[in-house]
Amino acid sequence: MCFFFILFLFSISSLVSPSSALPYPYNTSFHIDCGGLTPSTDAYNVSWQADDFFTGGSTAVVSEPLHFRLQQEKTLRYFPLSSGKKNCYNIPLPAGRYYVRTFTVYDNYDGKSHSPSFDASVEGNLVFSWRSPWVESLARDGAYSDLFAFVKDGQLDFCFYSIATDSPVIGSLEVVQIDPLSYNSAGTGDSYILVNYGRLSPGSPQWGPGFTSDPDPFGRSWQSDSDYRMKSARVITTYEKISGTEQAPNYFPMKLYQSAVTVDGTLEYALAVDAKLDYMVWFHFAEIDSTVKKAGERVFDLLVNDKNVSRVDIYKEVGSFAAYTLNYTEKNLSSSVLNVKLLPVVGAPLISGLENYAMVPADLSTVPEQVVAMRALKDSLRVPDRMGWNGDPCAPTDWDAWEGVICHANKNGTGLVITQIDLGSQGLKGYISDRISLLSNLINLNLSSNSLEGTLPTGLGQNSLVKLDLSNNQFTGSIPESLTSSSLQLVKLNNNLLEGRVPAELFSVGVHGGTIDLSGNKGLCGVPPLPDCPLFWEHGRLSKGGKIAIGISCFLFVSLVLLVIYIFCFKRGKNDYDFGLPSDLMSLAAKRNRYHRQKSLMLLEMESQHAKGLPSLPLNPR
Repeated sequence: MCFFFILFLFSISSLVSPSSALPYPYNTSFHIDCGGLTPSTDAYNVSWQADDFFTGGSTAVVSEPLHFRLQQEKTLRYFPLSSGKKNCYNIPLPAGRYYVRTFTVYDNYDGKSHSPSFDASVEGNLVFSWRSPWVESLARDGAYSDLFAFVKDGQLDFCFYSIATDSPVIGSLEVVQIDPLSYNSAGTGDSYILVNYGRLSPGSPQWGPGFTSDPDPFGRSWQSDSDYRMKSARVITTYEKISGTEQAPNYFPMKLYQSAVTVDGTLEYALAVDAKLDYMVWFHFAEIDSTVKKAGERVFDLLVNDKNVSRVDIYKEVGSFAAYTLNYTEKNLSSSVLNVKLLPVVGAPLISGLENYAMVPADLSTVPEQVVAMRALKDSLRVPDRMGWNGDPCAPTDWDAWEGVICHANKNGTGLVITQIDLGSQGLKGYISDRISLLSNLINLNLSSNSLEGTLPTGLGQNSLVKLDLSNNQFTGSIPESLTSSSLQLVKLNNNLLEGRVPAELFSVGVHGGTIDLSGNKGLCGVPPLPDCPLFWEHGRLSKGGKIAIGISCFLFVSLVLLVIYIFCFKRGKNDYDFGLPSDLMSLAAKRNRYHRQKSLMLLEMESQHAKGLPSLPLNPR
């Protein structure tokens, strides 16, 4: 579905004196001068920063700079096809709700007299559509458009999508943090983007930031109702203070309630819209006619597309010079006009403000972990700018996904997942990030015929993977075991620098009717027709058997060493005192022993002879 949203055309004559903004509890804001090279401060004391946070594109200046008073309206950024069909501003922001306003201008900056066709999205949701040819005044003067959106992931993605060969353009981008409870978000939740289809200040010329010195805490600009109100309508204004203004959560400014339009009879506004959407309508009232003194003196019925929304008695609700606000949601509008009527009951109807917002439901977005994976692949593969890999890989669903990427809704329909990546012959020169393991729904991966290097990540080959073509690259190392997925039907790893044993489960793809091509890898082995792998060498390193053999050898060697130590140290320890003498001492001792033995034998022989015949001699002769 495409929407054509233009908030309003600006008038050069409406630009007046500067002022500073009101203090506000949320202090996060960006005012980006798209195409601007230096910071600046405008006539309304708003500080603008030089162009930043863009993913690509080029800068230009409008053809008639003197036609524009504000510096940020004179420059622009455009995104030619050389930057890809999808380009973004990625602005880091804390989680919260934000008011986002853009200024879009063409002014024949390129001299082609051809206003471009393109779409714009916020957080993956299509919000603005521009189609050539633009209305002449729009092309020359430019237009402001705005919306309210929630940011949940720490980064606002404001993206552009080229239609045909046209170059999207943007003059300025403003982002202001606002109260998260504003505009009834407590009732509608945070899954809607409110796109402005008209913000009218009846009885007043256009005012607000960028147009007058009158402040608005949210940065909202308020359009005159002069092009909408009836000719018979009367304008009422006051300088009296209006109570109940500039209060949380909406912080409606006091100036809104200091003017009003009334008419004798029915007061009617017809607002152009797009069909088949819900619209949130806000009505603002203040009894600023001092002739109304009590309840019941001004009563009227409020109708939206002929449905009676409410009976209004401003004085009865809040008294005089006090702000009173109502809101109503028109569901699934079937026409292209939203009609608002104020039918008199007592006195003349009166209105001070009217806002109309399309409630754009949040589109499906890529599941967060797969966004992480795809951004990591973008960096590791060095995907060129011309492919437009920016923003959400799959959203908005009205646009094509990133070039070469196909997405589908996940099983429970809550998000989008990547099912195919086809980047064959794209001149890639990086490597495959290991974050690819987060792509758990990937069916087909083709990175063939590039100049990719490095090893294949261990997480490559989810159970969902059916086709894998990494042929004709410069991958090194071994084939990871994760590629033994039973789902694989096609495996092409030919013409790389892979080495080591091919897992038998992977080779079985060819055996069971699939296709496998491992040729052109001189280091692969283990399956026919590849050579056998060395006994102790596998995948470019020691195999498991080699490690076991070395382990056993080391064990036997250590055991032998311990045995020798035991024999020579511990076994001989029992005979520590049985030590040998020097050879000279041993010879002398031997001679002495022989002498004593011979002497002993002679004595024994003499005693023996004496015992046989020799007379005994008295031991003591007299």
